[in-house]
Amino acid sequence: MRVRRAFCMGLALTLAGLFSGAGAMAADSVHEFTVKSIDGKDVDMSQYKGKVLMIVNVASKCGATPQYEQLQALNEKYGEKGLVVLGFPCNQFGMQEPGTAEEIKSFCSSTYDVTFPLFTKINVKGDDQAPIYKYLTEHAEDTAAVGWNFEKFIVGKDGKVAGRFKTRTSPDAPAVVKLLESELAK
Repeated sequence: MRVRRAFCMGLALTLAGLFSGAGAMAADSVHEFTVKSIDGKDVDMSQYKGKVLMIVNVASKCGATPQYEQLQALNEKYGEKGLVVLGFPCNQFGMQEPGTAEEIKSFCSSTYDVTFPLFTKINVKGDDQAPIYKYLTEHAEDTAAVGWNFEKFIVGKDGKVAGRFKTRTSPDAPAVVKLLESELAK
């Protein structure tokens, strides 16, 4: 009787953990996600294992849009050392990314010579928040919702959030570069 009761209790706890989203089903790193490229193809984030990532929610019609230039420069400067900038267009802030995927690609390429990966337009906060952004915000030191376009999440080679920088911090600010170089050296 005790064995059956212990088994039932264990089974109940396991099921409760599964249905609450806790336990084994919770992501342990960004490498566990699949996202869509700007061309609509699945991208398994595990391909970035061993790379340092700068994940940024981007927009084409924002006062911070010129940060594309600094993002591209960082991607070029540190790409050989293992940095990959990833841009996730988002239209949640002031409707500043209204374009189609093709329009976004064209704008980024022709205006800022962007060569780093871009992804499909997503929501970075709220009820329809993309799962990767749910992970990023929940695992950063600052767990507040994304406040505007061009927030930057630095993810270490292990896929875990190493830092977060708000919109007003430029991608090439000393604090950002220091963290990037530190993560790349690990």
